[in-house]
Amino acid sequence: MRITKLIGMVAAMLLSFAPVGVFAQKSGVKTPAKSVIARSDVRELPADQQIIQALNRLTFGAKPGDILEVRTIGLDKWIDQQLHPEKINDDAMNAFVRNYSALNANQNDLLKQYAEQQKMRKEVKRDRADTTKAMSADEIAEMRQLQQQANSRRQVVTQLQSSRVARAVGSERQLQEVMTDFWENHFNIYAAKGAPEPYYLVDFDQNVIRPRALGKFRDLLEAVAKSPAMLFYLDNARSMADSSRPTLRAENNQPRVRPFGRGGIGAVMRAEQQRARQQQQQQVQRKRPGLNENYGRELLELHTLGVDGGYTQQDVINVARAFTGWTIKPPAQGGDFIFRPQVHDAGDKIVLGHKLAAGRGMEDAEDVLDILAKSPATAHYISFKLARRFVSDSPSKALVDHAAQVYLQTDGDIREVLRSIITSPEFFSQQAFRSKVKSPFEVVVSAMRALNAAPDSTPRSAQVIAYLGQPIFGHQAPNGWPETGESWMNTGAILNRINFGMAAAAGRLPGADIRALPALDTIGSAPRGKQVDAVVAAILNGMVSPDTRAVLLSGEHPMLANGAGANGIQNMAMADTASDADMADDTMANGANGQPAARLKRNQNQGGKRGALQSRGFANIPQLSGLPQIVGLALGSPEFQRH
Repeated sequence: MRITKLIGMVAAMLLSFAPVGVFAQKSGVKTPAKSVIARSDVRELPADQQIIQALNRLTFGAKPGDILEVRTIGLDKWIDQQLHPEKINDDAMNAFVRNYSALNANQNDLLKQYAEQQKMRKEVKRDRADTTKAMSADEIAEMRQLQQQANSRRQVVTQLQSSRVARAVGSERQLQEVMTDFWENHFNIYAAKGAPEPYYLVDFDQNVIRPRALGKFRDLLEAVAKSPAMLFYLDNARSMADSSRPTLRAENNQPRVRPFGRGGIGAVMRAEQQRARQQQQQQVQRKRPGLNENYGRELLELHTLGVDGGYTQQDVINVARAFTGWTIKPPAQGGDFIFRPQVHDAGDKIVLGHKLAAGRGMEDAEDVLDILAKSPATAHYISFKLARRFVSDSPSKALVDHAAQVYLQTDGDIREVLRSIITSPEFFSQQAFRSKVKSPFEVVVSAMRALNAAPDSTPRSAQVIAYLGQPIFGHQAPNGWPETGESWMNTGAILNRINFGMAAAAGRLPGADIRALPALDTIGSAPRGKQVDAVVAAILNGMVSPDTRAVLLSGEHPMLANGAGANGIQNMAMADTASDADMADDTMANGANGQPAARLKRNQNQGGKRGALQSRGFANIPQLSGLPQIVGLALGSPEFQRH
């Protein structure tokens, strides 16, 4: 009971932490020319807290020296620079990402190799029908080859996850990376949907989302709709016109019969034979999957209008009909997007009151995307989600309405909508300051940045994020990871975050060494009070509550002191590396804070895997004291867990 009460107190602190020392100040920033509503430009936060707020929300956390750099450039100029990532030199990060061999390989070629692998697997399975016989040398060689190919697919997954973390840690285009994270959660895709999905996701991350993260929403929407990753994930690649619906092939290939003209009775017989063949084709078509509504439903509910966007079930059906024929080539042919008119529903349709004429092809879906992108409901829904991400879990109606009008006025210009939000009085308000709980991704990346860690090219950093409850591309449902703080706050999550801070301070976080931090490298033997002051200044931006300062000074955390976290590091980790990398089964399906149930059970039954956990540095964290202990407690504090 006592531990439960302590956890409740810590959770309450995380969800209700108030900033210290807030004053009003004029911004001096000009309202964007395209803005349609005259609003106050008063910013409640003092100048330095405005910079901290911007670094907390528009980046994945401040690195040493960032506050001084923004102060030198000027906050509003820095914000404008981040809104134009194409003007920011990011050569160092681009060079780093080029070292990921699997990501820089031709994904179409990898898909073709995968198809060959599947073909070989079937042949081996067929040839090995009698498993009582010993394997021949050729069969052993084939099995080894199959294993190597499976390893290459796992490598695609782990390198994709690692690159996401590395970019978030080291890219100079921080706002672009924050927006990439936002859109990849908005258009969520589950990497373990099926074996080809990891190959599709590489293109989705590199060529679909990141380049369009601050562009026009309509362009982003179509790029997502055509991406093999989304077509495969939401099953639109298998969606086709029902057998009762006309298709373009049926309209263009009607038999021309001249019963008693040229060809005579032979023509009649041939026509009968063709009619019989058509009947056989129709019977086959009835066995096909037919219309799949998954993408149509999520396009309306999650991608554009929102659940209260005013659409009906008939709209879902007609949107799905409009997207029939939007599919992908087989892996053996490279897996690219292709439109197949022969399975497209060519009948007329009505979507949200707009009539789509019969006899058309890709234009049906393109018109649907136009309708949705221009809808006021979409403007409001996207504006609300952006305001929730950047300002508050419960953004004000005035802010959302203002951003929605900017969306409509600028034809869905994401950059301008975002500008209206991140330069608003609400963004720089006392209420918004340090009001949002970080997701596990944000916790790990911000800790790496605060400790001035170099980008990590190994899977370890991404695995730490998974241990904290948010495996990258690991959310099974299309609604994405939770976007509000209370979803991340439960017993296991709080303990894991505290233990993560201690592990990072112990040098177990890749690339992080507190002894190398400029602000901390000379105070190893200083009195405890001076060490606390230095850590608060370096990691907590100089702002700390009396309760947290008391914990830092004493070195005694109430939850750890009562044994609640004694085994936390060991319990928070998922020791099965191969399953993390493979992602080809459903073991990644989990809640926001818990481990995957199947894997957790497997870990409990396989104590021998503890060694694998120890090899990654996240088991048996030593008892810390002095400066490392202060840093670890600071990283686990409510002040650091919020931004």
